[in-house]
Amino acid sequence: MNEEGKEATEGCEVASPGAVHVPATEGETVWMAGDTYTIKATGAMTGGALSFVEATVPPGAGPRPHIHHREDEAYYVLSGELEVLDGERTFIAGPGDFVFIPRGTVHRFKNVGVHTAKMVFLFTPAGFEEFFLEAGYPARPGEPAPAVRGVAERDRVAEIASRYAWSPAPG
Repeated sequence: MNEEGKEATEGCEVASPGAVHVPATEGETVWMAGDTYTIKATGAMTGGALSFVEATVPPGAGPRPHIHHREDEAYYVLSGELEVLDGERTFIAGPGDFVFIPRGTVHRFKNVGVHTAKMVFLFTPAGFEEFFLEAGYPARPGEPAPAVRGVAERDRVAEIASRYAWSPAPG
């Protein structure tokens, strides 16, 4: 604890029991599947209520279709264009668009534009942020995320994801 009675937590301060503040340049950043994810709020920081993640998604990138079995997911597109799969339908989400994915729904997003997309995620309850930290690779400042590494990498990520009640979509 620091002098103000706040617990320091990796680049942010968690007030006991007040506000959580994470400066713009803080949070643990990882690369996964060609994307860059910065964890802005963890379950430890929010009492398990939610996790919050910032993402940078290059053209053509995004996860494969999948299902979250424990948490709902919501995202807000800051820039770029994302094709969103929602079960059997797809739609385009652009800057200012909000998307809510209830748990149990087959979904994915893919950057179909020519520019990098930026978005923020909210997962509730918290916990799925740990998947990003375990499956991702520590990002190096000033470098782009490496491209997807093929079937072996996809299988490694799916195995880790299964521990977080995540599964690839059938088919």
